[in-house]
Amino acid sequence: MDGVVEFRTGDGAVVAVEAVQERSGSRLVSRGDGTVQAARTFEGALDGVRAAAESALRVFRDGSLRPDGVEIEFGVKLSAETGAIIAKGTAEGHLVVKLSWSPAAPEAGAAS
Repeated sequence: MDGVVEFRTGDGAVVAVEAVQERSGSRLVSRGDGTVQAARTFEGALDGVRAAAESALRVFRDGSLRPDGVEIEFGVKLSAETGAIIAKGTAEGHLVVKLSWSPAAPEAGAAS
């Protein structure tokens, strides 16, 4: 592990996550133990992921499909500089979507 990034929650708790190598070429100054203080709160770092989830839910709930259930799975990396990043599982970003439909209830009075 290269180091740890510490995110504070809105209520002051500390969430420590494995550091992500930044692609920008910049290096963050860390304490001697390799720990870096994140510039954002934990909730702030996840704002972009929440917005992406809300957008994806709108796409799958609207339109003709109308599933009874929608599950969306994001692989997320946390970075001290950029916050949450949707992680890549292959060459593209990691996103799993599962849609489900319940069987239609039998109509009242229908013969079995």
